[in-house]
Amino acid sequence: MSPVDEREVRAWVDGVLNRWAAVGLAVGVVRDGSLQFHGHGVADIASRTPVTEDTVFRIASITKTFTAIAVMQLWERGLLDLDAPADRYLRAYPLVPASLGFRPATVRHLLTHTAGIGELAHLSGLLQPPEFGESVPVGRPVPSLAEFYRRGVRIQAEPGTRFTYTNHGPATLGQIVEDVTGQPFHDYLREHVFDPLGMSHTDLLRSGRVRSQLATGYALRSGGARAVSDYEMVTAPAGSIYSTPRDMARYLAALLGGGTNEHGSVLKAATLATMFEPQYQPDPRIPGIGLGFFRGDVGGHPVVEHQGILSGFNSQIFVAPDDGVGVMAFTNGASRAMFWLPAEVSGLLHHLLGVPVEGIRADVPQRPETWGDICGWYSFPGPLTDARARGMTGAGVEVFVRGGGLRLRGLSPVPALYRGFRLHPDDEKDPYVFRVDVSEYGMGTIRVVFSRESGTGTTAVHLDVLPMSAYRRPAVANPRLWMPGALAAAGTAAALRRRRATRHRRAS
Repeated sequence: MSPVDEREVRAWVDGVLNRWAAVGLAVGVVRDGSLQFHGHGVADIASRTPVTEDTVFRIASITKTFTAIAVMQLWERGLLDLDAPADRYLRAYPLVPASLGFRPATVRHLLTHTAGIGELAHLSGLLQPPEFGESVPVGRPVPSLAEFYRRGVRIQAEPGTRFTYTNHGPATLGQIVEDVTGQPFHDYLREHVFDPLGMSHTDLLRSGRVRSQLATGYALRSGGARAVSDYEMVTAPAGSIYSTPRDMARYLAALLGGGTNEHGSVLKAATLATMFEPQYQPDPRIPGIGLGFFRGDVGGHPVVEHQGILSGFNSQIFVAPDDGVGVMAFTNGASRAMFWLPAEVSGLLHHLLGVPVEGIRADVPQRPETWGDICGWYSFPGPLTDARARGMTGAGVEVFVRGGGLRLRGLSPVPALYRGFRLHPDDEKDPYVFRVDVSEYGMGTIRVVFSRESGTGTTAVHLDVLPMSAYRRPAVANPRLWMPGALAAAGTAAALRRRRATRHRRAS
C-alpha cells in the first residue's frame, strides 16, 4: 500500500463536504501509529470555535467496542467465561426469558447482539425517539441500570438464533464488568482502557476531562442549524463515550497494533484477533459480527468497523488490521449522516487500500429461471417495537418482478422504501447473490444474499449492511394484501378527525 497522500485525503474531504453539508467534520487517517487529521467547520456556532484534533465529540455506539474490550480483559484474567450464562455474573438485575425452554443467554450472545433482547426496555420509549426513552436531560439525575430495568431485561427470542441490534445487551455487559470488579464502569474504563492508551481527554461521563472542549450538536432544519437538546444516556456502556480525534487515533493505533499503542496495552494480540473473527454469520456469504465489532470485506481485505448515531452527532471508524490502516470521521451536525457517513468513510478506506468501491456490475447475466424461487414475502423476526429494523423495513420485504427484473421493497409507509430497488446480479457463480443501488441516499450499494435449503427452496434474505435476516413467509400472509385498505382506513379516520376539529373551532 502506498503512503497516505495528504492532498488526496484533503480532496476527498472537500468532495464529501460538497456532497453533504456539515456544521463540523473531523476526519483522521491512522497509520504506523500516527494521525493525519483534517478538520472542517466549527465545534460551536455561537463562539465560532473551530474543529481541531482536540475537539470532543460524542462517539455514541462506538462506545460498544470499548465495552467489549473491557469484557475481554476480564476474560483474559479468568474472571468470566464467554459461554457461561450471563446471569452467573450479573447481580444488579436478571435476564428474564420469555419462555422457560430458552437456553441461557451467554456473555458471547450479548457481545454479538444475539441474546434475544429486543429494542425497547419500556414500551413508553417507542414514543420517545430517537433514543427510545434511554436518555435524561443534562442536569437531571441519571438512574442506575438496576433502576432503569426494574424487574430485569426481557429475553424475547431463543438466544443465538437471530441478530437484533440493541443498546440493552451492551449496557448489560457494562453492568457485568461493574458487578464482577466491584468498580463503577466509568472508573474501570478510565483505569483499564483510556489511561493505558493515553486517551486523557476521553470519558464515559461528562467530566472535567471532556467538558471544556465539547462540541455542540446540531440538527440542520429549514431555518438553518439548530442546537439539539442536551442529554445523558442511561444505557451509558452502549453509547455515552466522549472523545477527541487525537485520542481516537490512539485507540485505532491500538486496534491496529494488537491491543497496544505507544502509550500502553489493553489486550493481548491473540484476544483482539479473536474479537475480529466472525462470531455470528446468518449466512457464510455475509461477513457478520465479531465480539463488539462489525466485520466487512474491502476487495479481499478484512476490516472491522462501528458506527455511532446520537442526536446532533455521527461517527464512524474502520480498521484494516492486516494493512495497518484505520480511518475515522466525526460530525456534530449533518443531515442524514447516519446513511452517508459510513459509505463515505468506507470510500476513503477503499482509496487508501487501492481497491475500487463496490458498484453495480454490468458483466453478470440475469438468471430468470431462479426468480420464481426468490419472489415472495420475507419478514424480520421480533416484535414491532424493534424500532430500528421496523423503521427501515416496516412489515418486512417483498421480492417481485417488474420491468424485466427483480425488485426488493420494504413493506413500509416510507414511499422510497415501498417503491423498492432493482436487484442486480453480483456473482457470476451464485445466482442468489445481488446488489442494490442506494447511492441516491448516500449509502452506495448494499449486498443482498438469499439462502436456500435443498428440497425447500429460498428460505431467507440477508443484508450485509448489518447481519439482518428476513425469513420467507406464506404468500397469503403478505401484509401488502391488506396494507392499502389499512392505509385508506387510516386516511379516512384522519380526515374525520380534521372535520371534527374544524367544526369544533367554528362552534367555539
